[in-house]
Amino acid sequence: MKPVVAIIGRPNVGKSTLFNRLTRRKDAIVDDMPGVTRDRHYGDVVWDDYAFIAVDTGGFITGDADIFAAHIRSQVEQAVAESDAVVLVLDGKFGLSPFDHDILKWLRTIQTPVFYAVNKIDGPEHEKKLYDFYALGLETLFSLSAEHGYGVSELMDALVKILPKSEDTGDQDGIRVAVVGRPNAGKSSLINRLIGQERMLVTDQPGTTRDAIDTLYQRQGRTYRLIDTAGIRRKSKVDLKLEKFSIIKALQSLDACDVALIVLDTEKGITDQDIKVAGYAYERGCGAIFLANKWDLADAKTLTPGKFTQRLHESARYMQHAPVLTVSALTGLRINKIFPLVDNVYAQYTTRVGTGVLNRIINEATRRTEPPMHKGRRLKFYYTTQISEKPPTFVSFVNYPDAVHFSYQRYLLNQIRSETHLDMIPLRMNFRLRTGKIEFGQWKKNRSKKRSRP
Repeated sequence: MKPVVAIIGRPNVGKSTLFNRLTRRKDAIVDDMPGVTRDRHYGDVVWDDYAFIAVDTGGFITGDADIFAAHIRSQVEQAVAESDAVVLVLDGKFGLSPFDHDILKWLRTIQTPVFYAVNKIDGPEHEKKLYDFYALGLETLFSLSAEHGYGVSELMDALVKILPKSEDTGDQDGIRVAVVGRPNAGKSSLINRLIGQERMLVTDQPGTTRDAIDTLYQRQGRTYRLIDTAGIRRKSKVDLKLEKFSIIKALQSLDACDVALIVLDTEKGITDQDIKVAGYAYERGCGAIFLANKWDLADAKTLTPGKFTQRLHESARYMQHAPVLTVSALTGLRINKIFPLVDNVYAQYTTRVGTGVLNRIINEATRRTEPPMHKGRRLKFYYTTQISEKPPTFVSFVNYPDAVHFSYQRYLLNQIRSETHLDMIPLRMNFRLRTGKIEFGQWKKNRSKKRSRP
């Protein structure tokens, strides 16, 4: 699972600017939690091939003169508790404030590593603004400009050195299943019903150094690893300060899983947060199953499984391959169908399609619907092969890779789905330029070497 870095600080010191620079995007997932005055942003960061999740926590001050008023302090404490490292952003242009002193005093009491970043320092000539901050007695200050990028690399180089390595459970632990969903969707009841009903609990093993627990269990001779169930099975009262970082756990679980069980609350309907979590599953390329929980509360006269599935697929068009199962953790309705469905999705997720079969499908598809023209010349498909599994990913060698419109790519993937019956998982397809047989032969040789490495 990826480590987590929280970016904290007063309002307007440049936290979001730094966040956007690190994630290289401005459309990070947003968790719109009731009762929180600011959206919380989560995004992936990759630095020198090292990946972690960054959290833009928003400003400390929400109109309350006391920065450590109870509800504000709980937010800060939870952010730090869920993180492997903290970046405190200070305003080099404004200078120190009383709020900064209060924050620094508190940060000195925690065990989590803290990196002090003085923002709005646009170059070496402006570093004289650091004098006030050195008076705080901090060992290391990182001067930077989040807007222009000055000094950011020095901060990142130091940060990734102390972060824990991302965990890889490996296939030897069986099928990796993540249970995700918004608070109160019924994840806890669902897991307890599932494990209790099957009577197959093997052991609870510690996961990360925080509070995650991976549950191993067996069913009909097959081993499953339920990823990151800490908090999911906890029966404590759902509270904002306990649940507000549930999205981070969902992201970590989806990064590590083969199949995601996305739990929806039928009583509350399909929400934006449900769609956002589904979108992250799609981006990660994991298999996914929607579980419409609390189906016993649905009005059979107005809501049928077919209608619910249609609404869900209309809201998340990119997830139309994902099966939908209506269940009830309370009554046990269709609980026994979950793991057989997981098995089916996983079987497709790990499928390898023969090269001969693939090329026959592509040849027939391009014959039936001709590829588009590119500058007066026809797009040609020379050769297609599968380069990886989880999910099945294909590469086609063509004469004009940039000429393949996404609609034609979708058409080809749909043809592969139809012919191979890979209808419950995401598929990926890339296009490469084939300039000659020698280059293509070398590519195949390199691929073979990489796959043969231990």
